[in-house]
Amino acid sequence: MRRILRDLKILILANLWLVPVIAGLVGALFYFVAPPPPMHARMATGALGGGYHSFAERLRDELAQQGFELELVQSRGSQDNLAKLDSGEVQLALVQSGQELSLSDTQREKISGLGVMYREPLWLFLGEEVRFERLADLLKLRLAIGSEGSGTQAITAALLQANRIAPDRYPPQWQAIGGTPAAEALIDGKLDAAFFVGPAENPLIQRLAGEPKVHLVGLRRIDAYLARLPYLSRVEVGEGMLDLGHNVPDRNIATLGPVATLVAGEGFHPSLTPLILEAARTVLKNGSLLDPAGSYPTRPPLSLPILDEAEYYYAKGLPILQRYLPFRIASLADRYIILAIPLVILLFPLFKAIGPIYQWRIRARIYRWYKHLREIDQQLYSGKLEGDISAEIERLEKLEDELARVEVPLSYSNELYELHMHLRYMIERLHAVQQRRSISA
Repeated sequence: MRRILRDLKILILANLWLVPVIAGLVGALFYFVAPPPPMHARMATGALGGGYHSFAERLRDELAQQGFELELVQSRGSQDNLAKLDSGEVQLALVQSGQELSLSDTQREKISGLGVMYREPLWLFLGEEVRFERLADLLKLRLAIGSEGSGTQAITAALLQANRIAPDRYPPQWQAIGGTPAAEALIDGKLDAAFFVGPAENPLIQRLAGEPKVHLVGLRRIDAYLARLPYLSRVEVGEGMLDLGHNVPDRNIATLGPVATLVAGEGFHPSLTPLILEAARTVLKNGSLLDPAGSYPTRPPLSLPILDEAEYYYAKGLPILQRYLPFRIASLADRYIILAIPLVILLFPLFKAIGPIYQWRIRARIYRWYKHLREIDQQLYSGKLEGDISAEIERLEKLEDELARVEVPLSYSNELYELHMHLRYMIERLHAVQQRRSISA
């Protein structure tokens, strides 16, 4: 055991040169590795109580289980959300599809789509006695078209424009209100009709569905609208889907709807993409009244650029490490593995050189003694050895004593003993020369 420990000590001492080399490479690894992604982000959500805010609250709670803090920022709607992204006030926002088309090319380059979260049907509720066939019929009614800057007003304006009803043709009885104020006015009879946008489970939509003073109608000519407004989609609503007790709607209807899209700004760290999307998938895994389970999230609309990380997620799912490890650990490992590969490539020839260098270092302990022996041997051969031979013999005997204290691994002992014999041989030769000189004198 003592011999093994001694050989191990020799091995370590002979390869101490590796310590600064490896320390330098590891230091470079830590220096060049990307900083960890922040575990905090701000997200614009729309008005309190709206569909966006409700979804964002569920997403926030899911992300909190991974140690990620999602701060919710209320806004006036999709246009306001895009403005907050552009200014850098938030890193994430829910935006109604089609709203990005109002941005300039420069503004659109600053944002990226992470994915579609769910569909947002357009609901048209009418007063109890009001009849409706086409959008042109609304010109004579008291209508709520959605609040300023809201997604409701944006999609309403697009549908009206498709019917050649421009804003300058809006009658004075139309009101730019939405949400709860519009619902209250409709129920109280102060409005004849009102547009709303939101998922079927939205508390406000559910309230209107159960209200006997109003009724829900579908839209006609869906294909004609889709041909002109490709960012919308057809939404089929079966009989009784919103409220079975009140049988709302009272027959199968169709309507149009944009999709709620999660959009990231320039300040968003792309490495967070799989974390956000996986949390959204968990929140949406059970589906909704209109969306089957597991339908969302999906790829964002083509009008938005998509992050490479999002593209990877939709094609292959979570990165391999994040399937088995918490996000913090997996993200850390991902970053270091990328840089560790060239580090290993550099270390491989270094470790491969350990054997030859180790042999050279050990043998150098032995072979350096041969230099003096070689010099004496050459002088003896040429007859040029002069001076006091006794001093030279004394010097070699001291070297012999020093050699006895040299430590080498057991596998190199034969070379050490050969040096002992050669040193003794040279001492004996010098004794013989000294004796011949004495006789000659």
